Amino acid sequence: MKILCISDQIDPLVYTNSIRERFRDIDLILSAGDLPMDYLEFIVSSLNKPLLFVFGNHNLEELKIYKPGEDFFLPPEEAIIHGSGATHIGSRVVTEGGMIFAGLGGSMRYNKGENQYTEFQMNLEILKLLPKLIINRVFRGRYLDVLLTHASPQGVHDREDRCHWGFKAFLRFIRLFKPRYLIHGHIHLYDLSDVRLTRYENTLVINAYSHYVIDTEEKNGPL
Repeated sequence: MKILCISDQIDPLVYTNSIRERFRDIDLILSAGDLPMDYLEFIVSSLNKPLLFVFGNHNLEELKIYKPGEDFFLPPEEAIIHGSGATHIGSRVVTEGGMIFAGLGGSMRYNKGENQYTEFQMNLEILKLLPKLIINRVFRGRYLDVLLTHASPQGVHDREDRCHWGFKAFLRFIRLFKPRYLIHGHIHLYDLSDVRLTRYENTLVINAYSHYVIDTEEKNGPL
């Protein structure tokens, strides 16, 4: 499976009339947050492929629409897939194309804004995933394949300012559940020397800033 990973920046290489030609072999799109919903809608309608996403800490106008239980007037099944055609997987576990995905959106709490979490709160979000992860382990032999987050793990691609701290909870998640990939956003890459790929334990951590393509058929990943 070839996966187009995106986050944080509207990439002119993606947001173009030539998107179908450039990404014609893509099977799935993963958005790690902080992108407007009309951008996701453009990608879905252009490539006609599934798009799974989490929200970041910006572009949150439609957050309540996609989070079941946040809006009492919207049935949960309608909150998962809205007008964009993209599927919100924040605090959920889903299967797509034979692969198992889990999502954890938001950033470290830094100014009491929406979709921000303390370490304790992020651990509570992880607990929501636990039943389905265990079911996957029992019946499919693994907990999951890909963890899609907005923030990065602590000490992996994160920054010194509190807004861009990574979560220690993600390091524990990797050690316990052993995803093949952790794909995150939030950390902008402005220099060619900035690190995009890091292996932690047996998990390849990928910064999806702007866009990045991974091929899951590569046995050991890009590294």
